[in-house]
Amino acid sequence: MLKKSSLVLWGVVLFVAWNALLLFFLWTRPPAFDDHSHLTEEVIRLAQDAELELEHQKDLLRQIHRYSALWSKKRKRVDEAGQLMPATAASSTRALPATDGVLHPPRASADAVLPVVVIACDRSTVRRCLDKLLHYRPSRERFPIIVSQDCGHEETARVIASYGEAIMHIKQPDLSDIPVPTDHRKFQGYYKIARHYRWALSQVFRTFQYQAAIVVEDDLEVAPDFFEYFQAAFPLLLADPSLWCVSAWNDNGKEQMVEAGRPELLYRTDFFPGLGWLLLSELWDELEPKWPRAFWDDWMRQPEQRRDRSCIRPEVSRTMTFGRKGVSHGQFFDQYLKFIKLNDRFVPFTQMDLSYLKKEEYERSFLPKVYGAPELRVEELQGNQRRELGTVRVQYTSRDSFKAFAKALGVMDDLKSGVPRAGYRGIVSFLYRSRRVYLAPPSDWTGYDASWS
Repeated sequence: MLKKSSLVLWGVVLFVAWNALLLFFLWTRPPAFDDHSHLTEEVIRLAQDAELELEHQKDLLRQIHRYSALWSKKRKRVDEAGQLMPATAASSTRALPATDGVLHPPRASADAVLPVVVIACDRSTVRRCLDKLLHYRPSRERFPIIVSQDCGHEETARVIASYGEAIMHIKQPDLSDIPVPTDHRKFQGYYKIARHYRWALSQVFRTFQYQAAIVVEDDLEVAPDFFEYFQAAFPLLLADPSLWCVSAWNDNGKEQMVEAGRPELLYRTDFFPGLGWLLLSELWDELEPKWPRAFWDDWMRQPEQRRDRSCIRPEVSRTMTFGRKGVSHGQFFDQYLKFIKLNDRFVPFTQMDLSYLKKEEYERSFLPKVYGAPELRVEELQGNQRRELGTVRVQYTSRDSFKAFAKALGVMDDLKSGVPRAGYRGIVSFLYRSRRVYLAPPSDWTGYDASWS
């Protein structure tokens, strides 16, 4: 406690001392002009310089105040825990060094705080993202919002700072260029994004010691039940070791391809969707030591990281992206992303039984539905034939047939280490002309072929 108080005191001393030096400099500065006609211009310039520097100092003082409040809250929680819990219970939830000697947070409980980490850079339109998050957030205590900013973009920083105590604003300190191979110079942005993600997640899980976190980017808008969805799915992530994330995103979530009237539908997927996702601190323990230098999302989709684990994803997306401009230069945005349907209905997920999404139960229900559906050829679907059959299955047997059928039916046709977007055991579920379709491999499917990429 004394150490934290000393840090705050030194921060205040630094603030006062710096401004005293600044005033001394301005008062003792020798005149650089003889022409009194320039006096007004020089005074205005000095005043503007002083105002700019004062803003920097005010920002420093605000950060000192915020961190002081955070430390006080953490001390209060620790004190209350020590008073209310018996010694055996307290010791079972205390952070302990793992075998690697690093201090790790305790394993998350079902009522853990779920911070929302907003990854920001130079989009001043982050306001749209933050406005929606704050509008739909049911509890400031359960869902604190941490905006982690890279890039040093002043206009974006001012927008974030305008929210005051409603959010926490942290800044990635290393803004330097990253040495990259010659043929990767055009990908410098992807290297900086990976560096920022690593720093931001380390702050959340190492510095702030949260047990789980929801990650969004500054160009995402969230649905009315965004927080409800993650709060309800969080216990699944704790209970089922075959899950490693919960995502708000459906890669094939175009309006005509989803059943918008059934926004409660949820699925398992082997494809890491990103774009609004929940992870546990235990997963960060696993990923941080080998975090990639670039292209972190595709790296997450490799078998070495996925390790046969799945994510939960919705039928109707709980996020949508409005950021066409970015390091990908609009890749996929005009063709897919801007058409994604954002759910506009509140689903009370926390009042629903989601145990059907656990691996064993899910496969007992889902696989018979898929392979019990009558098989149809793509041409018959395109011709709107045999409507009386209802839900149908289109079978593919090779990489080329998957890509051809997916393209013909409007499904995203790219594969990452053999895994199709939104796919589970190779099965992609979607609507085609208001009809449920399963694009699926044969029923004796034995696993993904990483060469299908």
